[in-house]
Amino acid sequence: MTTAKKTTAGRQGFKTGEAVVYPAHGVGRITAIEEQEIAGYKLELFVVSFEKDKMVLRVPTAKANSVGMRKLAEPDLVKKALDLLTGRARVKRTMWSRRAQEYEAKINSGDLLSVTEVVRDLYRSEAQPEQSYSERQLYESALDRVVREISSVNRITETEALKLIEQSLAKSPRRAKGEAEAEGEAEGDDLQEEAA
Repeated sequence: MTTAKKTTAGRQGFKTGEAVVYPAHGVGRITAIEEQEIAGYKLELFVVSFEKDKMVLRVPTAKANSVGMRKLAEPDLVKKALDLLTGRARVKRTMWSRRAQEYEAKINSGDLLSVTEVVRDLYRSEAQPEQSYSERQLYESALDRVVREISSVNRITETEALKLIEQSLAKSPRRAKGEAEAEGEAEGDDLQEEAA
């Protein structure tokens, strides 16, 4: 009886078949909980499958929380994330390399709101100047994480989740038609200055 309790506590509330978020990889599914002997120690592991990336990760059950593995966000947090997208982008006037590191850290934090901030800040509408390759990579990485989590939480397809995100981004104050073009030009000048 005590071992059953210990095992449940060691699993930290996670169970087989459950979708989880692993900070460095996004949404995955626990496909099994297995025991392996490593260096003479028996270790219980969550087997987390990331279908889209064709990757399987084994996470020690005792370390799940300390590595940042978490359950999917609650629906009210998803709503808060979508509302966050309607806000004005907050882009610091620092060198791109420093901002890129900050964005990368937010993406790998696994926190839905932090990843959503990256999507909001790096989003470019049709009227705005094009992004650099590294900006686009970070934007797509963040967008993919947010899309996967929203589709899993709301039980909708990734395409439907992307539409929800795009609708929220379209409501942003800087995306208003005439204003977007004027700001797009101003931002383009700022970006060119930073690149120089």
